[in-house]
Amino acid sequence: MIREYVKNGLIGMAALLCVASRFVPGAQPAPLFSPPVLMAAERPSVTTDKPSDNMLAAKIDSALRALTSAVRPLSHPKALETAFRSYFAYMNSHPSDVKKPLLYFVDYGLPSTEPRGYVFNMNTMSIVEGPFTVAHGRGSSASRYGVPTRFSNGFGSAMTSLGLYVAQELYRFTGHAGGMTYSSVGLRLQGVTPGSNDNARARGVVAHGAPYVSATKAGRSEGCPAMEEQRAERVLPELANGGMVFLFAPESQLLATAITE
Repeated sequence: MIREYVKNGLIGMAALLCVASRFVPGAQPAPLFSPPVLMAAERPSVTTDKPSDNMLAAKIDSALRALTSAVRPLSHPKALETAFRSYFAYMNSHPSDVKKPLLYFVDYGLPSTEPRGYVFNMNTMSIVEGPFTVAHGRGSSASRYGVPTRFSNGFGSAMTSLGLYVAQELYRFTGHAGGMTYSSVGLRLQGVTPGSNDNARARGVVAHGAPYVSATKAGRSEGCPAMEEQRAERVLPELANGGMVFLFAPESQLLATAITE
């Protein structure tokens, strides 16, 4: 009996204290359910995803709708799409490399007697230069003029290397043509399409002006996308230090392996 009285007395006191606490100024009722405390490893983290495939597709589609009708002829229906896909994908994954919105595009599926070079402003989706004639490497074609059919990333090949490039610094280029030495502005290029042009800088593949390129035809270079001398003086400084270059040909490997990340 005594034990029962003590037990009941303790229960009553506890109940009285709980009720009393509701009347103490500033006291807060205890929550019915306390949320679990997550350890650091269990807490959800906030991550920033890469731009979605839908966003990339929308940018490509916008560029194609703005520029396709103005760029004619093309050697392949996927020429501009391949270039734009590589450009936007690289810009998404390496934004610090792409400091300017300019893209120098060459369609090497066309002969060297046709204007096949353009410079696009990829912000305004407009042509800022072109079309104009552009040289290809002497190792890429058997004849002086015509359509290049062979492309290489190899040292000593004197061939054009296809794919996407980052335009880097300017320098004073010295070349040889017709037994004479000439000087022009040069633009160093870093190839960023693995296996297709990533040896370009070490090979000395650059954009430059050349006396063998005129308004109506382009001779052959050592693999460089050379243009008319006066045009080079005007255009290449604009591309330098953060513009991009894309050299296209309807070659199956390039079409299949355009940069997508």
